[in-house]
Amino acid sequence: MTTPTRLDKYLAAQLQCSRAQAQQYIEGGWVSVDGVVVETPQTMVAGQQVSLADEASSEAAEPATLLLNKPAGVATDQVLALLDAGNRFEEDASGVRPLRRHLLRLEMPMPLDTEANGLVVLTQDWRVRRHLLESGAALEQEYMVDVEGDASPWALPRLTHGLSYQGRALPACKVSWQSEQRLRFAIKDVRPGQLQHMCGEVGLQATQLRRLRIGRIGLSRMPEGQWRYLAPGQRF
Repeated sequence: MTTPTRLDKYLAAQLQCSRAQAQQYIEGGWVSVDGVVVETPQTMVAGQQVSLADEASSEAAEPATLLLNKPAGVATDQVLALLDAGNRFEEDASGVRPLRRHLLRLEMPMPLDTEANGLVVLTQDWRVRRHLLESGAALEQEYMVDVEGDASPWALPRLTHGLSYQGRALPACKVSWQSEQRLRFAIKDVRPGQLQHMCGEVGLQATQLRRLRIGRIGLSRMPEGQWRYLAPGQRF
């Protein structure tokens, strides 16, 4: 009877490498046990077929950044439940190999209101997090806002410049009608509740908010409730 052994210990003996290197292979998703990828070095093996992918690298896996099309009504603390393999956008062209560890320790630097839908960023990468927290106010965001009511004659000029929110004079932005019930905002430094307030100031009620873009990164054709990776080299 074969004595169970930790996968990293078994792999290190099989490859004649260090335990640390064996752990990097495993956590990088390069090791299969009976044909199934296993990412946990502490998994016990006893007689199974353990194999290493031909293209395996022992370099530490890069931290991941995910882009989610959040549905309306999903609160910040419910977002992580959407990040399963079945919801990954089938046209994800990032080239990133999905790993279970990519779904751990994610932070959301620019969250959306619960009632809003659209682009949300979730990241493990401290560089992305710092950029969005420190420079996010300077990044243009694009929103589509569905509205009801009769707009005042000077609605667009007032929305574009001259309003204030929570004691703060709002910077100029770009606003245009997309239809009789839909406005497009290209705007920076959006605070929770701000777009609803701005619409209310010109006689409109915002009934739905959808964020389409943050800086240079947009939703494209990704359906609601799905996610994809931010590709290496892409920048906000």
